[in-house]
Amino acid sequence: MTHSFVKIWVHAIFGTKSGNPLILPEIKAQIHQILTSELHETGCSLLGINGMPDHVHLLFLLQAQKNIAEVIKHIKGSSSHKINQENLTKDKFSWQVGYGAFSVSESAIKKVQQYIKDQEIHHQKISFQEEFERFLELHGLWKG
Repeated sequence: MTHSFVKIWVHAIFGTKSGNPLILPEIKAQIHQILTSELHETGCSLLGINGMPDHVHLLFLLQAQKNIAEVIKHIKGSSSHKINQENLTKDKFSWQVGYGAFSVSESAIKKVQQYIKDQEIHHQKISFQEEFERFLELHGLWKG
């Protein structure tokens, strides 16, 4: 075979440092726009973004020449810098050190998009910590 074909959808989840509720409703759209711009800068295509005051979910198509770690490092670092530069939060803004990144099959894209869109509904019932632990269990990365 002379061609390489790579198409990897990624559902990335990461929180604010110490779980602080810094992504307030009045700045949520601005923060999501900053994250979107930074993701596009890496050559990745965004399909979904949403979150809560203490975390964010992204669904994107990984650019074939990039790896997940460098994409996440870029968008977290650059977005923190821009959020602070624009004084969007009264306290210094930063993301948590870690993140979760899960591959998504083509057949599950719509389901994951809807899940991300419905964040406010999910978090009426469970915390971010519980949600993240469920993802880790679902993907065989942790046993609660």
